[in-house]
Amino acid sequence: MVLRLSVPAGEGFRPVAVDLAVKVAVYVGCPPSDAPKVAALLESLAWTVAPNGNASADITFEFHQIGDELRIDAQCAGRSSEARHPLPAAR
Repeated sequence: MVLRLSVPAGEGFRPVAVDLAVKVAVYVGCPPSDAPKVAALLESLAWTVAPNGNASADITFEFHQIGDELRIDAQCAGRSSEARHPLPAAR
């Protein structure tokens, strides 16, 4: 499974992106109790790839369900970062 989500990098859209991304994570199997952890991962990725909130650029998040793991890739204006979160079967 691969799902791609792009949002403007401006700070006003980051909460929307994080909310949608957490919903995607829950959809692919993360328990709702993991939502704060996934949200923190996404916030960290957003700040890594768009530290200045460049309003003219987009942040693209890609969600990859690979076995018992959710890999989240983030890209913006030539920067990229990745985070991984275990899904329940991996615990």
